[in-house]
This record gives sequence, structure tokens and C-alpha cells, in this order.
Amino acid sequence: MTITKQIKLYISIISALIVWFLPSEAFPFELTIVEQRVAAIFVLAASLWITEAIAIWTTSVMVIVLMHLSVSTSSFKFMLPPAGSTSEILNKYGTFIYYKNIMATFADPIIMLFMGGFVLAIAASKYKLDASLAKALLKPFGTNANMVLLGFIIMTAIFSMFMSNTATAAMMLTILSPVLASLRNDVKGKIALAMSIPIAANIGGIGTPIGTPPNAIAIKYIADTLGADVSFFGWMMIMVPIMLIILLFSWWLLKTLFKFEQKEIKIELTGEFEKSPKAYIVYVTFAITILLWISDKFTGVNANVVALIPFAVFSVTGVITKDDLKLIDWDVLWLVAGGFALGVGLNETGLAKNLVEHIPFNSYSVLTMMIGAGLLCYAMSTFMSNTATAALLIPILAAAGMSMQGTLESFGGIHVLLISLALSASLAMALPISTPPNALAYAKGFIKQKDMAIVGIIIGAFGMVVGYLILIILGKFGLLSF
Repeated sequence: MTITKQIKLYISIISALIVWFLPSEAFPFELTIVEQRVAAIFVLAASLWITEAIAIWTTSVMVIVLMHLSVSTSSFKFMLPPAGSTSEILNKYGTFIYYKNIMATFADPIIMLFMGGFVLAIAASKYKLDASLAKALLKPFGTNANMVLLGFIIMTAIFSMFMSNTATAAMMLTILSPVLASLRNDVKGKIALAMSIPIAANIGGIGTPIGTPPNAIAIKYIADTLGADVSFFGWMMIMVPIMLIILLFSWWLLKTLFKFEQKEIKIELTGEFEKSPKAYIVYVTFAITILLWISDKFTGVNANVVALIPFAVFSVTGVITKDDLKLIDWDVLWLVAGGFALGVGLNETGLAKNLVEHIPFNSYSVLTMMIGAGLLCYAMSTFMSNTATAALLIPILAAAGMSMQGTLESFGGIHVLLISLALSASLAMALPISTPPNALAYAKGFIKQKDMAIVGIIIGAFGMVVGYLILIILGKFGLLSF
């Protein structure tokens, strides 16, 4: 660990300890002992996620462990109220969380949904379904440079709807490499194509519940606060049109800012679909899973349950082995689970409710609060993981939404508030460090940081305006139905 990271780690720990040990009188409002401990853990998580002093997924693991040991019913005995405590002392300590509720965050249905998506992606990659499909689907876009650019944007976005945006970007950049080589001295054309991959990978994730973790976090808190399940198809009906509008604007922006000097691009695509029995199992299971996901309202089978089908089919038929399971993005699952655990701590101890009651959300107009939260989410996601940002902000805003549910209704309710936060997190892509796809594309060497910042900020601003406008209009007319 570098000295800089060590300093960041020490500052994060010291900040959390200060919150942990501060006398209760130092806070602007009354907190129970348990609430104060959760606040300290929240400060520690926020500091480590922002500074990335340690890997962000390890922060999530630490959050889960610290919560078990200090604020759950299975805490160390010295953390619990003394035996035979009076009601006054018990009230001072506050509500401890049932430890199984914290444990359950890693087996949350949303985690299962993501795990199923990862298994599909691993099988697709193993049997070359992803690359073969991408190459086949690029052919109809012809050889016109601008249409080839559109082809890469559309294909990348489609794959990012069902695969990790990092894996999608890595795959599409590999396919793009020979195309970039064929552009010879067309510097601007290379920038446009290289930049199209991370932009489309980031935006494509907006389209489905499994496209990116912030979507899943928003869906979980919609379910928790409103008791309403968001269907896979319902999410797509709302978000895919928004995604397509932003993608088409991105295409126009790239081809305008970075005009191709070479008007024709000849793409040499090699490789065919595998024809082995296991490959056919992958193709059929992939198609059936997606069909079941988008028809969950008609079949009655929840999208989270559908996600387990490919897991079962692939493991029983030997399509994936125990070695393949090591390829699952466990760090992402732990990161999301840690965010869920933090949300459990905020809600079940009463800290979120306490914060909302003492932060003057009601003194702001609903629109100001929604846009302000979105801009904060966008700013934070630009410099840190969008999943970590969503995990920090969405639980608090969900509680705030419940406290002003009546006034929120005219803008679509809590649905719009939380979905717009997830959208804001996905649109933050102004820097190479903003998202892994940005970093992968930047590493190709064709993109300057200045160009990425200009394009990222313009697309982010456009996407937020369009996204918020559509969501609010749909909400106002009662059309935001999942």
C-alpha cells in the first residue's frame, strides 16, 4: 500500500472513530448509541469508498462484519446493554438489528438476479456467443464510417444491458482493434470509435435491471419502501426509450465533434457460432432466459427467480464448471451486498428516519430536492464507483421520499426519485477513473482526457435533462407503471 493510500486509510478510520466516540451532546440532534455506531460505520464506508484507500468491495465486507459485531443482536456482549438494564438505558442504546437481516443482504433476490446475469455472461463468453453475435450484428451497418460508429454504439449498448459493462467494453474494444488499425491516419475517427465503446457500455446499462448495480439498488428500495416489485419488462419499457435517445444523441455528438476523414471502413469479421451440443445449450438457455425476463408479468415468474434457471441448467449440463464459478464478479456482489447492509443499518436502527426528520428536505421544493440529489449523485459517481455512490445515497433518499410522499406524488413518487438517482450514477463518465469502461478505452491511447471530459459532461447533462423530463412527465400522468 502506498503512503498516500495509508494516509487516506488513517484519515477514514480516525473520522469514523471521532463519530463513534463523540459525546451525544455534540450532535445537532439526539442519537441512540446504536444510531451513533451506524453513523460511524457510514462515515467509514463513505470515506473509504470515496478515497478508495482499500478496494471498494473490501469496504463492503468490512461494513457487514462491523455491523454484525457492534449493532446486531449478535454483537459482542460489551456492545450490548448490560443485563437487567432499565427501560431508560435500553432506550438510550436503541434498537439492535436482528443479525440474520444483515446476513440476508448477500442472499437478497437482487444479488441472485445479478449472479444469474454473471453466469449467463460467463457461458456466453466461454462458447463465444458474445463475440460471434456482435460480429454478426455489426454486418448490417455496412461500411459507411458514421454507420459503423452507430453499429458499435448499438451493439455495445445491447450487450451492456445483459452483461457487465466492463466485460462488454473489453470484448467490444477487442473487436474494435482491427477497425482502428484500418483507419491509418484518421486521428479523429479513431477517437470517435474508441470513445463510443465506454459511452455505450455505460448508457446501455440503464436499459435493464441487471445492466448496472445502481439499477438493482434503486429497485430494491422501491420494493422496500413501497412494497411493489419492479418487473424486468416494466423497467425496460420505461428505461430503454430513455437509453436510445441518449445513445442517438451520443452518436450525433461523436460524429460531429470527431468527423471521420476516412468515409469508408472495411470491417474484416472472422469467427462463427460454435456448433457443439454445449454451445447449443447456451444459445437456447440464453434466449429462453431473456424471454422469461421480459415476459415476467405474463408468466408470473419473478425475474430474480428466472436468473437462477441458467445457473441450474449450465451447472447440471456441465456448460460451466466449478472453475468457471471463480469468474463470477464476486467483488461486485459483495459491494452491492455491503450497500444493502448499510441500508439495513440506517433503516432498522431508525438513523435514516432521524436524519430525514432533522434535515429540512421539506423546506425545499420537490423538484429542487430531486435535481439536487441527482447532481450530487452525478458529481460523486464521477470520482468514485457508481455502485458505492448509489449504495450511500439511495437509502437516505428513499427515507426522505417516504417523509414527503404526498408532495412527491405529483412528480411520480418515490419511483422517479430513486430511478433518477440510478440514472444519474450511470451518466457520470467524464473522467478515465469514472468507470472501468472509460479506463479501458483511455488505455488504448487514442483519447485525451480533455476530450473524454467534454463529451462526458455534455452527454451527462443531456441525459439528465431528458431522463428527468421523461420520468417526471410519465409520473405526472400516472404512466410510470412497472
